[in-house]
Amino acid sequence: MANNAFGIDLGTNNIKIYSRNDDNILVEKNMIAIENKNTLFAYGDSAFEMHEKAPANIHISFPLSNGVIADIKNMETLVYYFISDLMKGNLKPADYYIAVPTDVTEVEKRAFYDLIKDAGVKAKKIMVVEKAVADGLGMDIDVKNSQGVLVVNVGYETTEISILSLGGIVLSRLIKVGGMKFDEAIRAAVRREFSLMIGSKTAENVKINLRELEAAGRGAVVYGRDIVTGLPVEREIPTKLVDESLTEHFHTIIDNVKVILERTPPELAADIYRHGIYLTGGASQVNHLAEELAKGTGLKVNVADSPLTSVAVGLSKIIKEDNYKSVAYAIEGMSK
Repeated sequence: MANNAFGIDLGTNNIKIYSRNDDNILVEKNMIAIENKNTLFAYGDSAFEMHEKAPANIHISFPLSNGVIADIKNMETLVYYFISDLMKGNLKPADYYIAVPTDVTEVEKRAFYDLIKDAGVKAKKIMVVEKAVADGLGMDIDVKNSQGVLVVNVGYETTEISILSLGGIVLSRLIKVGGMKFDEAIRAAVRREFSLMIGSKTAENVKINLRELEAAGRGAVVYGRDIVTGLPVEREIPTKLVDESLTEHFHTIIDNVKVILERTPPELAADIYRHGIYLTGGASQVNHLAEELAKGTGLKVNVADSPLTSVAVGLSKIIKEDNYKSVAYAIEGMSK
């Protein structure tokens, strides 16, 4: 088997690339900083460092929006540089396996294929894998047997709810609720209760540290701008306020999981009742989400060991194990 193979999971917030050569997964922010409209200034984590701090001539953006490619030119640039870094600047022909969301249009799926084809990374073969199937494999579920599996992937801008069976997807639903909405809810709550404007990075840090703060019985210390005086200030935000601000979004996810369950064939529903829900995705670790989901559906919730990289781990299995090769496919009329 060709040693040169990559599995790519394009997330709105993070890009995850599995490299067969060193059997490792690269995780970087899916961001790009462009200076004076045409010069690459920074990419990945270093672009994120500048986010919300850059002068007007440096434009920092996410090339992905709601799980699909919004800016293909910048996304091609990012893929090219990340792959070059992984190959240490010496680009060789390689096979690419790319994860795509299920509940998007054929045109949006084709954009993922075109992205790799046109990124200048010498792609020999480009295979597409349904994101939920890769997720299942990444969580050690044998997706090729006939048992029904319910996977809920909570990402940065979207949550994908899918039912898998026999290596395929029976039902899928993509909703626009994720980590970004959680951050916005925290910012809105802090603004409402404390007349304080905080940045999205600060809100994200509060969200990430919420579990530890709650366990320690401490509030979250944030820095921002007082709306009344316009001056920078420090405040301690009670964790209860943050928890309450997130509840509405948790319930949106739970309601959509219930909609999928209502449409599930009875035999698969019986499997799901036995095995429970598999929860993954970068934003799935947020405090109390798993408990609320279990309470709202009455099902056991299995949380992934490495929620952020479960799709990339699944892609690595497809690349390494012939048994799973059949779940990857070439887009019609586009094989080499």
